[in-house]
Amino acid sequence: MKELSPREAHAYLQTNPNALLIDVRSEIEHHFVGHPPAARHIPWNDGPEWAVNPDFVSDVEKLAGDRKRPLLLLCRSGNRSEMAAQALIAAGFSQVFNIVHGFEGDLDEHHHRNTLNGWRHDGLPWEQC
Repeated sequence: MKELSPREAHAYLQTNPNALLIDVRSEIEHHFVGHPPAARHIPWNDGPEWAVNPDFVSDVEKLAGDRKRPLLLLCRSGNRSEMAAQALIAAGFSQVFNIVHGFEGDLDEHHHRNTLNGWRHDGLPWEQC
C-alpha cells in the first residue's frame, strides 16, 4: 500500500483522471462533516453497531470496474482507510493509496481535529450535503 498526504492525493487526482477517490467514513460523517467534491462514498464500517461493511470490496469492485484502477482512500484520520486499503490489496487491487491524516487530521493536545493536518486543514476543496 502506498501513502499520500492530502496535498499529494489532491495533486494525484488532478493528473490522473481515471483515479477514484473513495470516502470510507460513515454516511453521517460523509454528509454532515463534509467530503471532497469528487469523493465517492463506500463506508468501511457504519451503522449503530459500527460493523465492517461485508460488501465493501465488492462495492469498490463494481465502482472501479478494474482492479488495476488507481484508488485513493480517505477517512477521518487515515486509520480506517488504511484497514480498507489492506482489504482491497488482499482482494487483488494493485494501485491502492491511503491518504494519511485523512479528512479531519490527527488530534491535537486538546483532542481537537482540523488543527494539525488533514484534507480540510490543508485548505483543499470540500463540501457538505
